[in-house]
Amino acid sequence: MRCIRAPDIATAHEQAVRIVLEKGYPLETEAGEATVEAEEVAIRVDHPFTPPMVSPCSRFSPKFMEQYAHDLIHGTTAAFEYDYHDRLFNWGEGLFSPDGSAVHSDQVAYILRKVRESPSTRRALAITWNPVRDQVLDDCPCLQLVQCVARNGLLHLKVVFRSNDMLTAAGANMFALVSLQSFIAGKLGLRVGSYTHVSLVPHVYYIRDIADIEPFCGRGERIKPIPEVCRACGKCDRALP
Repeated sequence: MRCIRAPDIATAHEQAVRIVLEKGYPLETEAGEATVEAEEVAIRVDHPFTPPMVSPCSRFSPKFMEQYAHDLIHGTTAAFEYDYHDRLFNWGEGLFSPDGSAVHSDQVAYILRKVRESPSTRRALAITWNPVRDQVLDDCPCLQLVQCVARNGLLHLKVVFRSNDMLTAAGANMFALVSLQSFIAGKLGLRVGSYTHVSLVPHVYYIRDIADIEPFCGRGERIKPIPEVCRACGKCDRALP
């Protein structure tokens, strides 16, 4: 496992991209897409609201990130196979109680209640995976677990991703999740603590998203990707045989 301790989530995003591009290996996914995949990555940011929160290398603007975070916390009318708001605030699609009623679990409400009842709890967590739905979905949740831990007036957030597109998605994931952390902390009267982000299978889609790699790597000056990535890009001398 690779470990990153960064001063802000923008830097954490950049360092995670670097690890995958420099230390990863090519792998074709079950959907036939070319990726670079790396071993597990664990990221820790002690003060996640320290600027910058968005890397200047990211394809997404701060305004986009703010809307993405808003949609995760408050929901959206857009149609998706799944969305994290519903999985956290209304988990249970396709499940039924013994009395035949549909399952609806507001896991964020549970976290709030659990921390209020037992401030030292280690059980204030939410999951996204729903076997009834996700074993048959083409597009299923990457984020799997969210845990809140309240200690010494701080609310720490710990998240686990089964799979994580570190180039284009991870920056938005981190921005939205620390926004959720702030939302929950505010409800509890706590300050925002550390943010821990574990990616079990970090990767980059180096053909599909080839145009997004150059801003991070700086044509080999900041990041030196593996040869397969450089050959696919072809924009600097590292692409030569």
